[in-house]
Amino acid sequence: MDKQIIAIGGGGFGRNPGDGVIEKYILDQAKKARPNICFIPTATGDDESYKVSYYATLSKLNCNPSHLDLFKRTPDLKKLIKEQDIIFVGGGNTKSMLAVWRDWDLDVILKEAYENGTIMSGVSAGAICWFEKGITDSWSKKLNIMDCLSFTKGNCCPHYDEESERRPSLSKFIKNNEMQNCYAIEGGSALHIKNDEVHYAISFRGKKNSYLVEYEDKKIKENVLPLMSIK
Repeated sequence: MDKQIIAIGGGGFGRNPGDGVIEKYILDQAKKARPNICFIPTATGDDESYKVSYYATLSKLNCNPSHLDLFKRTPDLKKLIKEQDIIFVGGGNTKSMLAVWRDWDLDVILKEAYENGTIMSGVSAGAICWFEKGITDSWSKKLNIMDCLSFTKGNCCPHYDEESERRPSLSKFIKNNEMQNCYAIEGGSALHIKNDEVHYAISFRGKKNSYLVEYEDKKIKENVLPLMSIK
């Protein structure tokens, strides 16, 4: 059974409710007529407007959308996650999100679901959380590297072309050997990982790219990943 992660660098229903381009791509990977998809908005403290945007978009697509609140009465997590074909994790504070997840053992429950074929997806915090390490703005003063869930190998940096500090910070981390390399995903792009290998970089808003950034011959090298454009 394929293990799949679809990590979005920026965009989607949080910015453009009702658009649904990358969301439809994610749903299509489940290979079901009406897949079950669950939105987990922990990183924004279960923000209500974020959930409204989610349902405004997913209700127009062929799926059964639901969501998980962790700051209200929490449901039976094992039962809820087991019913899903797709998990979508929203953006926000990655460090706080993972701390809450671990306190509820949700990280363990999600890992079991992933191993059994549930597609893991998300944007920003919901993109980096699946990798070994991620570049995060969870701290207010500067970008930091943080340990993530290690569902798949490698490191991840979202918003690569959207936030001015992303590119220089990632270059510094790699030059200083704080990480060997890192996937960098632009806004409007998503990286589709299948069985720990890059399947495609998806461009869903203009021509946006994803890269494997590494240090080679004393230079930072941005290797463009195989691109698929969707509308």
